Amino acid sequence: MNFCMKCGSPLKKREIENKERLGCSSASCDFVLWDNPAPVVAAIVERDGKIVLARNKAWPDKMFGLVTGFLERGETPEASVLREVKEELGLEGEVTRFVGYYPYFEMNQLILAFHVRAEGEIVLGEELADTRLIPPEKLRPWPMGTGLAVRDWLEMRKGEGTS
Repeated sequence: MNFCMKCGSPLKKREIENKERLGCSSASCDFVLWDNPAPVVAAIVERDGKIVLARNKAWPDKMFGLVTGFLERGETPEASVLREVKEELGLEGEVTRFVGYYPYFEMNQLILAFHVRAEGEIVLGEELADTRLIPPEKLRPWPMGTGLAVRDWLEMRKGEGTS
């Protein structure tokens, strides 16, 4: 963003509340671009005892990850994650546990991850190209983003004796 959303003046970097931020250059306007992280929900979807990994159409052929989506206004994180599972996979789900929250600084997001048990036949939504069903014992976390939630969920399972 280069211009103020209130008055249209150019934004400029300046110190605001002890941090360098973009603020309006006009002396008569107090607009600040706070650039707060966006809340994103992630679902570790379990269907018939296997974890559903999905490939977004924009991703390389061998890249798969969790179902994710943005939290919408007026929506709880639990309702949001179930909506995303329905939209992207066509599955009805039930949140069984909150796994954790994960700052994803590279994308300026805060990921809220949930374990969701789902049933039904997978019907790919418009954003997805493919899915994989992985037995939990073969699931390997990746070192960033939603992979950290996978790591923690696998540790929770191990602690419960369900690995």
